[in-house]
Amino acid sequence: MCLVGFACTAAPAPTRAEGAGIVTTQKLSWELAEKLAAAAVRICAAHGWSVTAAVVDPSGHEQVIIKGDTVPLQSLSVSYRKAYTAYAYGMTFDKDTTSALIAAKVTGPANGALNTIPQVLFMPGGALIRRADRSVLGGLGVSGAPGGDLDEQCAVAALKEVSPLFH
Repeated sequence: MCLVGFACTAAPAPTRAEGAGIVTTQKLSWELAEKLAAAAVRICAAHGWSVTAAVVDPSGHEQVIIKGDTVPLQSLSVSYRKAYTAYAYGMTFDKDTTSALIAAKVTGPANGALNTIPQVLFMPGGALIRRADRSVLGGLGVSGAPGGDLDEQCAVAALKEVSPLFH
């Protein structure tokens, strides 16, 4: 994920091998996904907040989850859902965080119909993982701080710290 003005890096869109009918997709290695999630948990812990951080890959599946020592049970599913929403909708609407999606009113009609889609959760705390060329590698979600804005602050800081490794 890269916010405007931040230097980041991300993979190109899926490509097809010439004539082979095979599609390839770039994603973070598990080691780099682990560093990203750990950075988010560590950054929040430095503020006294125990959180869970989840990374989803370009298929939208959980790649890494790191749970802080004293987080509530629901932070596991909430962090995943924030990461999933940041990835699925951030990529579609070119928004870098779940807060930006909410501000752009991407949450759908007044009846909240998009929130009824499984795994979607329009709450601050999710961030799109991008490379410098703005291609997308997945999503990062954080849950457990005393407010989604603080979750998102940790996610953005973790991306800023780890994104130079996305070469």
